[in-house]
Formats: sequence, structure tokens, C-alpha cells
Amino acid sequence: MEELRITVATSTDAADIAIIYAPYVQDTAITFEYEAPGAREMSSRIERITSTHPWLVARDPSGVAVGYAYASPYYGRAAYAWCVETSIYVAREKRGHGAGSALYRELERTLAAQGVLNLYACIATTSTPDTHLDNGSVTFHTRLGYREIGRFPKCGYKFGRWYDTVWMERDLGEHTLGQPSVLPFPQVRDKLGL
Repeated sequence: MEELRITVATSTDAADIAIIYAPYVQDTAITFEYEAPGAREMSSRIERITSTHPWLVARDPSGVAVGYAYASPYYGRAAYAWCVETSIYVAREKRGHGAGSALYRELERTLAAQGVLNLYACIATTSTPDTHLDNGSVTFHTRLGYREIGRFPKCGYKFGRWYDTVWMERDLGEHTLGQPSVLPFPQVRDKLGL
């Protein structure tokens, strides 16, 4: 794998992130969005997420964005503060070269520093792989230590067919009584050198 530079995403990365994401929206059932968001919408999403949680972008040595990963709050209730939903997208031509694993390692390091304990991934899946979905995301997450904890059958309709989703989970730390509060991302960002 070539050396990657992983940094916190900002609005200046929004156009590159939108370019990475668009083919997943247009050509796959990996995401259930129907319309690919543009740079303005991505900028808004980045700003919203990074106010509390990390959104990271990976660039190759020439500066080209090759992927991104982020963690978003898991629902809006206070008791869920130690839980996040993770998302990752790697430029399709760059998949299989370690960028996804590198992004998730850095994302997990950051989330652990915040005090997050539960990582959840909601992943589209199918019993019959097709040109829009091959279940590679389940394989990727399993390799990184996630395990399936739930399945929602036929909950997403895209490209004229129904897809399931599975929820996968990975624990980052020990669950204790008197659990310390989760730190907002801006408080740990500088300590981690991001």
C-alpha cells in the first residue's frame, strides 16, 4: 500500500468526497440514497459531524483523495453517547489496497480517545449478489472484528429490487459502571495530532 495521509475532513474536501461517493449512489445498493449529494451538501454534512465526531479523509502521496470514513451519533438520546455509527467509502479504483483498513484504524483510535465504546455499521446485503451489491462490505467489516448483531429483511428498495441490511458491531473498550463521559471530537483532535 502506498503511504496515505489521513487528516480531518473540512469543507475544502467536500468536492473530492462527493466525487468518491457519487458512484456508490448512482451504481450500487451499498447506500440507499437515490441522488448523489454535491459538494455543498457534503460540506454541510462534514461540518455537522465534525462538531462532535471525526470525519477523516485519506489522500495518496500526490494529494488525491482516495477515501473517507466518519462516525455519526447513534440516535439522539443521552444514553447512546458511547455508541456511534461508522461509515466508510473508498474510491472504487482504490479498493483492496489498504486505504479502508487504514482509515478505520485511525477512526477507531480517535473514537477510543473520545471514550466511545460501541461501533455500529449498517450494511446493505443481499442473499443473491448482483451487479449493484456483492456483500463485500460485510466481509470487510468482519475482517476488522465486527460481528453481525441484527438483520432487517427487505428494508431498502433500489434498482427495482429489495435489499436487506445487517447491523454489525465492534466494541472498542470495556463497559463499566460509572462510565466516563464521551469527549467531543474537537477536544481530542489536537491531542491526537489530527
